Amino acid sequence: MKTKIAINTLPLVLLIGLLASFLLLNDCVDYKKKSYKVGILSGLESLSGTVDGFKTKMAELGYIEGKNIAYDVQNTNFDIVEYRRILAKFINERVDLIFVFPTEAALEAKAATKGKNIPVVFANAFTENIGLVNSIREPGGNITGVRWAGAEIALKRFEIMLELAPKTKRILIAYQKDYPIVKSQVEILRSACATAGLSLIEIPASNAAELETELQKQSKTINSKTDFMLHIAEPLLSTPSSFAVLGKFAAEHKIPIGGTLTLLEGYESVFGLTPQSVSQGKQAAYLADKIFKGVKAGTIPVISAENFLQINYKEAEKFGLNLSEGLLSMANEIVR
Repeated sequence: MKTKIAINTLPLVLLIGLLASFLLLNDCVDYKKKSYKVGILSGLESLSGTVDGFKTKMAELGYIEGKNIAYDVQNTNFDIVEYRRILAKFINERVDLIFVFPTEAALEAKAATKGKNIPVVFANAFTENIGLVNSIREPGGNITGVRWAGAEIALKRFEIMLELAPKTKRILIAYQKDYPIVKSQVEILRSACATAGLSLIEIPASNAAELETELQKQSKTINSKTDFMLHIAEPLLSTPSSFAVLGKFAAEHKIPIGGTLTLLEGYESVFGLTPQSVSQGKQAAYLADKIFKGVKAGTIPVISAENFLQINYKEAEKFGLNLSEGLLSMANEIVR
């Protein structure tokens, strides 16, 4: 009797199995049969590795350039007018998705694509206090992406600084005046300094010349044994001219710089904690894949970029900083 039941149900089992296999294959393959066009706005030259990471991971996910996906990569260097021209081009050509960075370019993409039914994925961007997304969990509209967790990174940099230089009494932070993403970082550092009993000296400036003037005002109060220059995430010190001003001042007063790893014109920082562009591009590819599978961009939670810790061993030794085994073991890269 048992044998008879097995024989009679076998065709049904096989049919269900074949149907399930067909549906599974259909789900895995159909979305890749279409040829997609992605417009990429690479809006800051120093972050161009984001494109490489994105394209590499997309290929790993099955999107092969020249076969089922095409990229229109447009490069510019922090030029709002050019951002708008490039985005208009993408919209006119009806690309399937726009991948964009950094923050300012992402904001322009959000505005330009409003009501256009073109999804936007950003990277190397901040989300605090700028209106780029409704929230991290539900970005809303047609946009999602990979964010720099600005305040969290600022606090982590503060903690690393204290481990390296536990005798620190004053922290100096220079930043772009009136820049939106600065606010949350400064607020968390004010709180952290108050808790730790440290002084926070803020030095807002609009350009390198103004930065030099503002730094000179601090000259008479600098203490090389207890002061530290901490770099937060902002655009002023990303420019070579401004970092050179800061580097010169720090060298003259024999105080260390940390926050981002920079080596420029003979001036060096002691550590950097910064999301890497290539890895952000790879993270963004997963979001693009979800969108191509039919998930609405605005319902996909924003991803926080992965941090990358670099320690300039030689420079830290020069200042006699505390290079503990615990901190060194945390480093993704040690520059010797």
